[in-house]
Amino acid sequence: MLTYPDINPIAVSLGPLKIRWYGLMYLVGFAAAWWLARLRAARPGSGWDRDQVADVMFYGFLGVILGGRIGYMLFYDLPGFLHNPLILLKVWQGGMSFHGGLIGVLAGMWWFGRRYEKTFFEVTDFVAPLVPIGLGAGRIGNFINGELWGKASTLPWAMKLPCDRFPQYLCRAPHQPSQLYEAFLEGVVLFTILWLYSRRPRPTMAVSGLFLLCYGTFRFLVEFVRMPDPQLGYLAFGWLTMGQVLSFPMIVIGAVLLWWAYRGRADAA
Repeated sequence: MLTYPDINPIAVSLGPLKIRWYGLMYLVGFAAAWWLARLRAARPGSGWDRDQVADVMFYGFLGVILGGRIGYMLFYDLPGFLHNPLILLKVWQGGMSFHGGLIGVLAGMWWFGRRYEKTFFEVTDFVAPLVPIGLGAGRIGNFINGELWGKASTLPWAMKLPCDRFPQYLCRAPHQPSQLYEAFLEGVVLFTILWLYSRRPRPTMAVSGLFLLCYGTFRFLVEFVRMPDPQLGYLAFGWLTMGQVLSFPMIVIGAVLLWWAYRGRADAA
């Protein structure tokens, strides 16, 4: 068994100002997306310039932050939100939803496309390969925060958690580091797939469809070894989680977009 490296979630403390590793992971994700966007825009015939890159990053930033927080409250803590709507502003207490952030980003991409006269999928195909590094960094932030653990396990890499920081139900037995599983799949693997796939011209919607299909599949599978959110538990069958409920439509929509994209190209040929 491994022992959890009890890292202080606060990276820098300057008097009352406390900068957390989780927040720094968001900065890493946005910085990486910005850099990768400029690389994609510099490709011959990309149809993107630096001003458009700057604006699409701004719209994406707003979508992630607003959509992620609102989505978490609606999907995972609706009773708490209805009891005290001001909890929405208490971002320092944690609680961000990928699926909510995705909806926020899609709304931002639609608005950006209207402004620059680009189609919705033209924008999402450009943005999709920029996202995984941020997803992976966010999962590392979850690991440092000591949240979203996997189920109890006897696997050699399961981690023993200190009881002075974690509740009894977590420190009684080692748990799988499901955050690191997701960091690898949603970050490293998903980035590799999308970056290599998007290096060659693809039919419109194909890159977006591949993103949805791969992320939805990875998240759906990891949820089997991840403990459900304590305020929700399992929704059905003793294994179905909210993460799986939200990820399954992504798998279906992603597969449909890929099929539609290549069917359209075949019909055109």
